Amino acid sequence: MAPSQTLRRAALTVAPEVARISSRALARRALEVTDTQKVTLGVIGAYVVVIALLWNLPYIKWILWPFKMLVIAFHEFGHAITACCTGGRVKSISLDPHEGGVTHMVGGHSSITLPAGYLGSSLIGALLTFCGFNTTASKVASIVLGVCFLLTLWWARKDWLTYLTIGLAVGLLVACWFIAHAQALRFVVLFIGVMSSLYSVWDICDDLILRKVNESDASQFAKKYGGSSQCWGVIWSIISLCFMVAGIIAGVAAFPQTTAEMNEDSKGFLPT
Repeated sequence: MAPSQTLRRAALTVAPEVARISSRALARRALEVTDTQKVTLGVIGAYVVVIALLWNLPYIKWILWPFKMLVIAFHEFGHAITACCTGGRVKSISLDPHEGGVTHMVGGHSSITLPAGYLGSSLIGALLTFCGFNTTASKVASIVLGVCFLLTLWWARKDWLTYLTIGLAVGLLVACWFIAHAQALRFVVLFIGVMSSLYSVWDICDDLILRKVNESDASQFAKKYGGSSQCWGVIWSIISLCFMVAGIIAGVAAFPQTTAEMNEDSKGFLPT
């Protein structure tokens, strides 16, 4: 047998084995948690504990108030953007100092717009949590947030609380770009992501289980499409938690860089 044929046969024999080994190695690497990611996961755990403790403690809970208003803005943005995407028109968005909000819209498909408040804010939270694993991704996320904020301001129609909430959020994000090579921005984006994910679940439980609010997105959905508001609330809560878990797993798989590598990469994207 000619040497070239022997080499070809050897290559054909070895190549599949190399591919299998490489795929197994990539799978192990994708699931392996680096030291930097362990810190990030620890921060997420700390955020969950802090948010849970501060949520209802008298007086201290006001520390979270600006962030609660921000994620309520995400909730209303979910209603608004899906209304636009399904042929509707947004008349206005307003936030209430007592941690409420309302989106006035005409048209749109209610089967999408009604759950889009809870699920939209939890999806935004999951995406922000995902981006919080990497500095450059956090920069991109903050820019996307800025665009969403501009749309929300356009729909706010001179609602002062919406203007104030979004103005403070934009100021915080811009300031964090200039702290420790935007490392501070990464942890702020991560906090907003965790807060948004948890708030979505808590809001559903608070409205439908603890307070049993007569008029909520879930109750309106149940009237139109059947089932009970509690049933839809549980389903939406499960989906919201799945979004959060998926965001964390995706962040671990996609961003294995160390802090030094993230800082170096971030210098190539709008350096500060």
